[in-house]
Amino acid sequence: MATNPIERIEAIGVVPVIAIDNPGDAVALADALTAGGLPIAEITFRTKAAAEVLAILRDQRPDFLAGAGTVLDLESVQACKDNGASFALSPGFDAEIVAAAKAIGLPFAPGIMTPTDLTAATRAGLRLCKFFPAGVAGGPKALEGIAAPFNHLGVRFIPTGGVTLETMSDWLKHRFVAAVGGTWIAKPEDISGGKFAEITAKAKAAVERVKAIRAGAA
Repeated sequence: MATNPIERIEAIGVVPVIAIDNPGDAVALADALTAGGLPIAEITFRTKAAAEVLAILRDQRPDFLAGAGTVLDLESVQACKDNGASFALSPGFDAEIVAAAKAIGLPFAPGIMTPTDLTAATRAGLRLCKFFPAGVAGGPKALEGIAAPFNHLGVRFIPTGGVTLETMSDWLKHRFVAAVGGTWIAKPEDISGGKFAEITAKAKAAVERVKAIRAGAA
């Protein structure tokens, strides 16, 4: 198994995007995702519980690849460092945040939606970006057009926002897509409602879909 977080993300192919309100659900969530073949999650800083959830997963499920999402400020970058985030993403590009993440050795993928965003990211030395909001921004065709002038640089993307189980193949069939981000796998109401068996089933379905796509069967 790849040990580099980015390599692991690419190998898995789908990243559950998680907004979790209760740190007490962290271990059960990680176990549910792992049981479905997805030992990975982007824990977004959209909730106050995010930092504590990351710390719990670092301490109690060290093999689980827990990263941070919605990293919008320097305080969140510091929280990533303090609480053991393995990687981080943001919905947009901020040079100061990129520099702060680089300074602490945190694998970081900023969000891009335009060639201007992507120019800034590549000039900062980044080769993995989040494409967000993927659906609203025009879908796979839009990303194909945006990425074309940068293909020679080896830039890869994680489209997030509007991606579903049914549309995964539209994205993953492109070589420049490293993985997709999915909010459907573990919704906040499913986590708070203790529907962990359903989360496992959704994770398993996503993993099987990735395998089928990469095998050329979907």
